[in-house]
Amino acid sequence: MKVIFLEDVKGKGKKGEIKNVADGYANNYLLKNNLAKEATPASVSELQAKKNAKKREEIEIKAEAQEIKGILEKEENAIEIHTKSAEDGRLFGSVTTKQIAQEAKRQLGIKLDKRKIDMKVPMRTVGTQKMDVKIHPEVTAEITVRVLPEK
Repeated sequence: MKVIFLEDVKGKGKKGEIKNVADGYANNYLLKNNLAKEATPASVSELQAKKNAKKREEIEIKAEAQEIKGILEKEENAIEIHTKSAEDGRLFGSVTTKQIAQEAKRQLGIKLDKRKIDMKVPMRTVGTQKMDVKIHPEVTAEITVRVLPEK
């Protein structure tokens, strides 16, 4: 019997797959426990429509990430952080990815995940540093962060 898996079944199939399984296994286990449904022409076309919709949605999300990347990488959109510093330019503490994410939200209106900001070197002095931000699994932007002394 051909079935469409509604959930992952270890050793048999993953969600969304169409496979041929034994009639008894399908009737007594898969269908009974709502792990799969019979693969009729209507259910197969419904599954295909869902896959196409998901693919379109992923393309839209990636395009949006590319747009955000364009905004972040403009030089005039550098994120400025004002913090306390000593006379020689050293900071009291260091700039964190959380501060960078908060300032990006406040200054540019773009929400960044602090865990996806790749700060290679800790920012402990006044100055400018470039760092990578992973916006999407396939899109990485390079942002500029300027640390300025507090007035």
